[in-house]
Amino acid sequence: MSRADDRRFADVVLPHLDDAYALARWVVGNRADAEDVVQEACLRALRGISGFSGANSRAWTLAIVRNAAHDWLRKNRPAAIVAVDDLEQVERLQACGDAAVSPPPDDPETALIVRAEELALQAAIEGLPTVFRETLVLRDVQGLGYREIAEITGVPIGTVMSRLARARDRLIETLGANK
Repeated sequence: MSRADDRRFADVVLPHLDDAYALARWVVGNRADAEDVVQEACLRALRGISGFSGANSRAWTLAIVRNAAHDWLRKNRPAAIVAVDDLEQVERLQACGDAAVSPPPDDPETALIVRAEELALQAAIEGLPTVFRETLVLRDVQGLGYREIAEITGVPIGTVMSRLARARDRLIETLGANK
């Protein structure tokens, strides 16, 4: 690797590490595995940095993370296993009340209801099939446009829209069934 490649890697990939980790976390289902996936994705990005066209660094980086996550899932998880909550994160959020995400409600009863709804939403998202979950996360959590998601996932924009609609429908169905 040349110094130019190192600089280019720092400019292209490093600004998107938080997004890369968030995507990996949602795809593989827990913190430790997501860290492994992001590390592998960074190695792949570093090896391929000379081939980066300069178009959209975020989409390029997240596409590598997505591919690394799917490779990791194929190697480490049978297809029949469904990802569940990261127990460490759930315990941490319960311990601190997740104050960084939302302002604390005025009374304990409201706080309990809000927290239960947050956990139900997280569980519903994690219960989605991987292709729906990653599309939903890329759009609604990462804020990417349809074209960027299509680039990352390698599918047509119509497929992105269809997957997003199906993911949202399943969330509504799942959350509605829990009431």
